[in-house]
Amino acid sequence: MILLVGGEKGGSGKSCLAQNIAVYFSREKNANVMLVDCDPQRTTSDWVQERHMNPELPWLNCVQMYGKIRYELKSLEMHYDVVVVDCGGQDSVALRSAMVVASHVLFPLRPKRRDLKTLEHLEDLVSACNVVNPEMIVGCVLTQCPSLPNQAGRILDAKEVCKSFNLRVLDNITYSRNIYDDSEEKGLSVMDVDNEGKAASEMKSIIEELLSMRAIQQDGAKRPEEKVFAVK
Repeated sequence: MILLVGGEKGGSGKSCLAQNIAVYFSREKNANVMLVDCDPQRTTSDWVQERHMNPELPWLNCVQMYGKIRYELKSLEMHYDVVVVDCGGQDSVALRSAMVVASHVLFPLRPKRRDLKTLEHLEDLVSACNVVNPEMIVGCVLTQCPSLPNQAGRILDAKEVCKSFNLRVLDNITYSRNIYDDSEEKGLSVMDVDNEGKAASEMKSIIEELLSMRAIQQDGAKRPEEKVFAVK
């Protein structure tokens, strides 16, 4: 499995998601995991380095890659159960190259106008890569959502915007919680901090929902708003 976390807008928690996904598979599924950091800011590489300084934490493999990385990713897939790719917050050669070989693609977005404005470009990007990789599972996930009850409509509206661009949006979301930033600074995942906590539950639910997604292909039988990209 090659699971890509990417997008065009920075600050939506892509690295945090990639890191927690890697720990989930290593911790919960006892999988052999490789983290691939394609972000020039080295956020995930620095997180792994911080993590390795704690002898009580399980080791996580990590490598940096840039540019046309599809062949390297396929090679890693032969040696690891799960390859998690952090592509950072920009459209790049690495992002497009990873998408053509990824089995799962996750686009985190905050329910903010500047994040949602990237959806048009993401739709075009997915459509282009879908021609080469029709089996990939693609999902958007809302992150850093406000927890106040009077903001629930804002989250629902953001989901509707995603659907209007023919992009599947996950039911599960993450809320704005200090534990995400606090754990990342120490090389931890939220599951390492509190495996039964709310943040850990959010992460597990997102991953499990993404893995459970199935393709719906009916050659135009679906209305545009119901279209889901071809997935396996």
